[in-house]
Amino acid sequence: MAEMTSRRRTARERAGTGRSARSRVPRSAHADYTPAADRPDPVDVLEKQSASRLPELIPIRYGRMLESPFRFFRGAAAIMAGDLANTPVTGLRAQLCGDAHLLNFRLLASPERRLMFDVNDFDETLRGPWEWDVKRLAASLVIAGRGNGFRRAERERVVRATAAAYRQSMGKFAGMRTLDVWYSRIEADELYAAVSAKLDARTRRRMSRAIGKARGRDHLQALEKLAHIVDGELRIAPDPPLVMPLDTLLPGVERKVLEEQLIGLIERYARTLSADRKALITQYRVVDMARKVVGVGSVGTRCWIILLLGRDDHDPLLLQAKEAQTSVLADFAGAGAHVNQGERVVVGQRLMQAAGDIFLGWERVAGLDGQERDFYVRQLRDWKAIPQADLMTPGVMSLFGRACGATLARAHARSGDRIAIAAYLGRSDRFDRALARFAESYADQNERDHQALAAAARDGRVKVESA
Repeated sequence: MAEMTSRRRTARERAGTGRSARSRVPRSAHADYTPAADRPDPVDVLEKQSASRLPELIPIRYGRMLESPFRFFRGAAAIMAGDLANTPVTGLRAQLCGDAHLLNFRLLASPERRLMFDVNDFDETLRGPWEWDVKRLAASLVIAGRGNGFRRAERERVVRATAAAYRQSMGKFAGMRTLDVWYSRIEADELYAAVSAKLDARTRRRMSRAIGKARGRDHLQALEKLAHIVDGELRIAPDPPLVMPLDTLLPGVERKVLEEQLIGLIERYARTLSADRKALITQYRVVDMARKVVGVGSVGTRCWIILLLGRDDHDPLLLQAKEAQTSVLADFAGAGAHVNQGERVVVGQRLMQAAGDIFLGWERVAGLDGQERDFYVRQLRDWKAIPQADLMTPGVMSLFGRACGATLARAHARSGDRIAIAAYLGRSDRFDRALARFAESYADQNERDHQALAAAARDGRVKVESA
C-alpha cells in the first residue's frame, strides 16, 4: 500500500525523496566495498546452490567458471548478492535484473520483428535496490577489461561512461510522460547510427555483421544446428553431455513418463499466455524434446528444449523450458509476491524488457522424483546476438557500456520511481566516480573468489569437467 500511495505523490515530492536520500547515503558512499567480517566462503555459497541441481552437471559448471575471472563472475551472482547486501542502499527500489553483467545485454527480436537492444537474462529478477544492478554491471566491465589487458585508467573511463549514461538517461526519463517511458526502446539500427561515427572502419563492419547475423539467428537457424532427420522424421540431435534427447538420456519407462510430463507442461503453460497467443501455440504439436546445458551460472538447473511442428517439417518452433529457482536476491531483498518462481521470472521480464517474447509463460511440474519444480518457457532463439567482450577495445567497451547503462535506466524507470532516482543521482559525476572505485574493489574480490574455487578444485573439494 505504501508504494501505491507513493505513486500518487507529485513530481516535486518524489524528487524531494530522492534528494533527501543523499543525506542518508551520499553518492560518494557507493565507492565503498569491504568484505563483511562474517562473509561466507564463496565455494560454500556455490555448493549450496549446487545441492538443488543435477549433480552430474555441476562439474561442468565449475569447469566453466574456472576458465577465467570473468567466467567465474558470470556464475557468481549468488556470491555478489550477499556482498551487495552489505553495501549502502538508497531505499529506492525497482524491478532488478539481478544478474546485470555486460553479456546479459544483447540484440533481441520484438514481436513486431524489429531488432532491439535490451536486457536479456531474468533468472534472478526481483524487486530491490536499483543500485545493485548498476554495481553488478560496473563490476563486470572492470573484470572484462582486466581480461582484455586494459589499464586502470581505461577501465575507469569505461565505468564512468556507463554510469553517466545510466544517470543521464534516468534524468531524461524523469522528465518524460509515463507512457512515453513505457514505449521507449533502443532499436539496433538507431544504436548503430548513433555510435558508428565513433568507431573505426573495422569495428563498424563487425557491428554491421553482428546486426545482420542476429537477424538470421532465429528458430530456423537454431533448428539447423540442433536437429536432424531420423527415419524420415525431424528430431533433436544428441551432443552429449550438452544436448541429450530423451531417448539417449533415460530408459524406456522413465523416458515415457518424463515425455508425458513435458507435453503436459507445454499444454498447461499455455494457460499463462494471452488468448491470442494461446490460440497460436495450440496450432503446434510436440514431436521431440531434450535436456540442454545452458550458460555458466545456470548449469545444473533443469533445462529442456522442446521441438514443435506446425503445418509440416518446414514449420518448426523451438521452445525452452527452464527451471526457475528462488532468486539469489531473495534472502537480502525479500522473497517477492510470486509463489511460482517461473511466474516471478516472467513478470520481471515483462516489466523490464521493452518488447518481450510472445511465447513467454510459466508452469509448475513434478519430476521423476515426485518433487514439484517451477519452470518458465520461452523461444529458444529469436534474433539474438551476444556481444564478444574479449574483442572489445577500451573505446568500444565504453560505447557498449553506455548502451547498457541507458538500457538499464529505461528498464528501472518502468517499475521504479524514476523521478526520485534521477533526483538522487543529480547532474554531477559524483556517483560515476564512486561506481568506478567500487567496481575496481569488487573485481579484486572476484579474483580472490576465483582463486578460492581453483584451490577447491586442486584439493578435490569440488569436481571439475570441461564441456
